[in-house]
Amino acid sequence: MEMTVRDRKVFSRVGMWLFILSEILIFGGLFLLYSMYRAKHPADFHAGSMELSRFDGTLNTIVLLTSSLTAALAVYSMQELDKWKHTAWYLAATIACGFTFLVVKTFEWGAKFEHGLYPRAAVLDARPHGEILYFGLYFTMTGLHAFHVIIGMVVLAFVLNFVVRRKITHERNAILENGVLYWHLVDVIWIFLFPLFYLIS
Repeated sequence: MEMTVRDRKVFSRVGMWLFILSEILIFGGLFLLYSMYRAKHPADFHAGSMELSRFDGTLNTIVLLTSSLTAALAVYSMQELDKWKHTAWYLAATIACGFTFLVVKTFEWGAKFEHGLYPRAAVLDARPHGEILYFGLYFTMTGLHAFHVIIGMVVLAFVLNFVVRRKITHERNAILENGVLYWHLVDVIWIFLFPLFYLIS
């Protein structure tokens, strides 16, 4: 029997939640590792956190929270208002926020490389072991998150293309929902990363 639109939507949503669960497990393991090392080297982790720019971290948090709002508005515009042009503009704004996040992160990483605070750098290797672990986790976790931001931007770009071509409509919008759901995952992960690396001292 052929699946109905509703059945396909439920099936795709379940598949997306299973995928999100796998992503949560990956980052959950990294968060656990961070917590273990921080408990073992509290002073070194504090010293490492003082090397980060809270302004950059806060700015990127605001950018991603804004992107969550525009992503949610994209879904609302399609599902409740049936205005595909509004949806397209909100998706474009979300992608622009993702690009802004990456630009800020690039400058932030650039500053760390300039000061030799990156894995295998002689300057960092001369520091206490806890600081080496801190920056190793910092680059691993924020780098993995940035990779997910890039994936999310690519996904939303495809969704935007489908919206403009009217392949996503008021009745058929599972792809839009799943794309935005993935983007919310990216934002939630950052909400955990931000205090761990920039605020907790």
